Amino acid sequence: MPKKSAGLLLFRRNSTAIEVLLVHPGGPFWAKKDAASWSIPKGEFLDEEDPLIAARREFAEELGTTPAGDFIPLQPLKQSGGKLVFAWALASDFDPSSFRSNTFTIEWPPRSGKQQEFPEVDRAEWFAIDVAREKILKGQAPFLDQLLEKLSPGI
Repeated sequence: MPKKSAGLLLFRRNSTAIEVLLVHPGGPFWAKKDAASWSIPKGEFLDEEDPLIAARREFAEELGTTPAGDFIPLQPLKQSGGKLVFAWALASDFDPSSFRSNTFTIEWPPRSGKQQEFPEVDRAEWFAIDVAREKILKGQAPFLDQLLEKLSPGI
């Protein structure tokens, strides 16, 4: 069975565009990467777990708050490594300056014997769709197209 992740694509409308909330992974491997390295807030879940419940839990772990509202299902996407990502869009006006991420511990620098703690997510930002296309992981970019299709009657 391929691994599965679930996440939320928050969106908001401003006076000129639709914006989406993306997160940047924390830790030393991602520290100097920007283009094609951002993601929707998401995480893995087990077969017996409801994907939407998992998406809400992962959002809470990565950003420190549990979102509520009308969740719009998006079609799952298979990533290049085989992982299947489930996602829901949600209208929100989350304030990125208020996020608090869980942390993880790894040996850093490698083979140093030293354990260091890093946040799962080190940044959260709103991006207009055209900028988000440059920032988001390539395998998740179709979620942006799906969002625009779902919103097109109301744009």
